[in-house]
Amino acid sequence: MITMLCTVFLSLTLASSVYSETNSPASPPAYTAKTELGDQNRVFASRGSNVTLPCRLHRQHGMSFGSMGMRIKWTKLSADESLEEDVLVSMGFHKKSYDSFQGRVHLQEADDDDASLVLSDVSLDDVGKFRCEVIDGIDDVIHEVTLEVQGVVFPYSPRLGRYNLNFHDAEQACLDQDSVVASFDQLYEAWRSGMDWCNAGWLNDGSVQYPVTKPRGPCGGANARAGLRNYGQREKSKSHYDVFCFTSGLKGRLYWLVQPDKLTFTEAVQACQDDGAEIANVAQMYAAWKLNGYDRCDSGWLADGSVRYPISRPRRNCSPTEAAVRFVGFPDKKQKLFGVYCFKGQQ
Repeated sequence: MITMLCTVFLSLTLASSVYSETNSPASPPAYTAKTELGDQNRVFASRGSNVTLPCRLHRQHGMSFGSMGMRIKWTKLSADESLEEDVLVSMGFHKKSYDSFQGRVHLQEADDDDASLVLSDVSLDDVGKFRCEVIDGIDDVIHEVTLEVQGVVFPYSPRLGRYNLNFHDAEQACLDQDSVVASFDQLYEAWRSGMDWCNAGWLNDGSVQYPVTKPRGPCGGANARAGLRNYGQREKSKSHYDVFCFTSGLKGRLYWLVQPDKLTFTEAVQACQDDGAEIANVAQMYAAWKLNGYDRCDSGWLADGSVRYPISRPRRNCSPTEAAVRFVGFPDKKQKLFGVYCFKGQQ
């Protein structure tokens, strides 16, 4: 069997990496085939957009993706690469897509050598590694493509406080904030961009880590090097930590709702609804702050019952030392001490 493995890691940062490995057969094949991705080895996507994941065969003769007996299978790998989820299977005129990919994927088929996958309405759940496998008799060609979307990583802990989430609770906590559990690559890029956080959190591969840019005693030691502190794989049901979530750009607008008086949480929810919007969640605030430069020095209610405010221009009395989303806490929801941040989606 001729097996060719081309692994492409695609990232929204300038620090993406590309890896490839080719295993040659012990004896000369009947014909030679090689993958050819050219300049397509970096692909960027945003949530809600369409993207093409490349899968091509550069052949000398004989084999082509258009062959009637050829089988093309696209799958998506789990974060730890232990499981595969079917995306699309094609054999000749027969094509079938699966589960959440139904109605959102098709083969590009620009020519007989093209098995690229067109994915529409990209979601956060689509982020990760896809595998294209082309089988024709004894010949097997594989491409692996990692899809990323532009976004922001943020730490999250619930009202109960620090280190109260097992892995499954962490997944739900991120989902409740319109986000997903972040990957190692996403946390690594956030650290490279300056993220510094001293509480350990779950990542989507089941590991627990945290980013340190300014080494200090409580965060792994003052003499330790900057980097990601790694607790390794943890028992998903019994271990409890915080979580690092990942969300993408906004399809709408986060804003401070001007009100004559301070509000309770219930009044804040109603005020946003009266304005034709909804109370904003934590992910929307982080996205507005990090991706759009949103800045407001007013503490306001968010949907999870927390109170926060975003500062992109550090100044006295408003996060004087660094740009950050400042966390006030989870106050009594009956207190009339805060305003509210609303979110209005695109029509």
